[in-house]
Amino acid sequence: MELINTIVGTPLGWLMYGCYWLFRNYGAAIIVFTLLTKVVMFPISLLVQKNSIKMVKMKPQLDMLRYQYVDDNDAFLDAQSALYKQERYNPMAGVIPLLLQLPIILGLLDVVYKPLKHILHFTPELQQTFVEKTAQLMSVTVEELGSTAQLSVVERVRAVPDNFAGLPGGAEAIEQIQNLHMTFFGVNLADTPSIHAVDGLFLIPVLAGLSALLMCWVQNKVNVLQIEQNKLSQWGMTAFMIAFSSFFAFIVPAGVGLYWTFGNLFSIGVMFLCNAVYSPKKHINYDMLEEMKRAAAEDKEQKKKNAALAKKYYKEFFSPENKGNMKIMFYSEGSGFYKYFRALIEALLNTTDLTIHYVTSDPNDAIFQKNEPRIHPYYVDETRLISLMMKLEADMVVMTTPDLEKYHIKRSRVKENVEYVFMDHGCSSDNLAYRTGALDAYDTLLVVSREQAIEARAIEKLRHVKKKRIIECGYGLIDDMIAAYEAMDKTENEKKTILIAPSWQYDNIMDSCLDDLVNALYGRGYRIVIRPHPQYVRRFPMRMKEIIQRYQDKASDDFIIETDFSSNVTVYTADLLITDWSGIAFEFSFTTDKPSLFINTQMKVVNEDWQKIPLVPFDITARSKVGRQVEKSEVKDLAPIVEELLAHQEDYKERIAALKRQHFYNLGHSGEVGAQYIVHRLERRYKKQLARTGKPG
Repeated sequence: MELINTIVGTPLGWLMYGCYWLFRNYGAAIIVFTLLTKVVMFPISLLVQKNSIKMVKMKPQLDMLRYQYVDDNDAFLDAQSALYKQERYNPMAGVIPLLLQLPIILGLLDVVYKPLKHILHFTPELQQTFVEKTAQLMSVTVEELGSTAQLSVVERVRAVPDNFAGLPGGAEAIEQIQNLHMTFFGVNLADTPSIHAVDGLFLIPVLAGLSALLMCWVQNKVNVLQIEQNKLSQWGMTAFMIAFSSFFAFIVPAGVGLYWTFGNLFSIGVMFLCNAVYSPKKHINYDMLEEMKRAAAEDKEQKKKNAALAKKYYKEFFSPENKGNMKIMFYSEGSGFYKYFRALIEALLNTTDLTIHYVTSDPNDAIFQKNEPRIHPYYVDETRLISLMMKLEADMVVMTTPDLEKYHIKRSRVKENVEYVFMDHGCSSDNLAYRTGALDAYDTLLVVSREQAIEARAIEKLRHVKKKRIIECGYGLIDDMIAAYEAMDKTENEKKTILIAPSWQYDNIMDSCLDDLVNALYGRGYRIVIRPHPQYVRRFPMRMKEIIQRYQDKASDDFIIETDFSSNVTVYTADLLITDWSGIAFEFSFTTDKPSLFINTQMKVVNEDWQKIPLVPFDITARSKVGRQVEKSEVKDLAPIVEELLAHQEDYKERIAALKRQHFYNLGHSGEVGAQYIVHRLERRYKKQLARTGKPG
């Protein structure tokens, strides 16, 4: 503390000394002193203003990153750090004024508590002489006088100056002390207000609280960061500042309370000046922010409505009719996931009399429009999903959701022997696509390919977890896509159609090289269709809107940005697909036997430990087998490569067909194989239960 008083208090003392001798009024000196500190700190205030504008400007991007890495906080923090570095944003800049304010207040306290040193500039020896004399007159020790020792000196000298007359240099010193006016409008600024005495001093904390109220009210209207806060946060901060300012002014001398009051008032002027010098409106897209707020408000309102619907279905799920009778349940994360279950569910409906209980997290899931009496759909929101899973009493659960037991989805705590079956919703590497241990808690895996089966065993060995039942099932979606494609009219396109279909992870084509790609292909006689990932459209609506606006002058039958994903016709009819690390490339090439072109953006890796098993993922090895891959730096010169791929489609057709037969289990029959396994397991359970209890399970 003494170090701060020396380093900060001494220069502030000289500043206060100058203010005091200029105005000969202690209160006026403090007010001018406060103004000068704001002037000195204005460059820092302007730095904070610029930093705050960067923060608000980045908000849409940060929201996008939160969506993008919703289940991977480490990846989100890495991406956030990269964004901060790119924008030169310093997250600590906002606390600089607070950090500087503390030593200023401590220094000011030293100035107020030691007027002999800072205002009258007595020598240390003379200060000590007067303090010792005061302690003697008060019958206490110097130590007992504490931090208010010099204030006690001023009070005693002004009351009975004759008691100090015999001190060395006393006459001149006494006169200086008597001429020291520490009052302001009748209030002694050296005294500390008391909550028990409603007098002139009591006004200082009241004014401090009112100044805080006014500052926060203005701040909520003009400060670039506070404007973006919700009303609860704004007024929560206001209440805190009022309480803190008032309390603070009650525990320090009134001079410090006066400094705090005018500091709040001058801060209002600083805010307006910062906005004038560096205007937020020139740097922030407020239209986009408002649209995001509206979307967030609509989403919040929709969630309220969905909660009532979820409550109804939750009650129905746990109805007496279902209790003890639920053989199999499917869980879907959203409407688009039925396509992964379709082949399996249709096979079960065609070969058994099972009732399918289908839980979805999407209130608008297309399953509710499916007219099949043996499929019982239920919408359950995220809050109720947790308890539903933990109270589950089905014999078997089939999901495409990884990370069972790791996050919100748990195994049943009511029925121990529920069999949890993981069904892949991709035909590439699980080792890349899922976090470490994502499938550990499952009992059974319905794998798509030999590569997935080998990976699964290697991961089990690496992690020393129990062996799961691995069923060589196949990929129902590719079976359906191939069947649909074979049933289509194969009329050749008048213009070669190029489908650009990126993923939605960080550094995807839409964000990293779309302009270069369009410039390389547009105007060369191709029909170009840009089909962003559904998650990209859903999670980044503002960015998607900006892209559509950017290309609106090109919009025509030969240049389309497609955001309706209800049909796969575009995928089937394209002549060439261009992507980054999206699995749609394999679905396209394995369905149509046409090549894909891969742009090597940052690789889509969810599992940072993927190299711990000695297997090269299919996502990497297959890129050169089903087409070509290029670096981002080559995109500007992509036209010749596209021409080559289109010219040699027949050469790729046989190669892709052979890889397809080699890669997939039970091509064209995955649904039947999966259904046979499920029927076998449920029948086995039934027989075991019957043998053990004499009652069916």
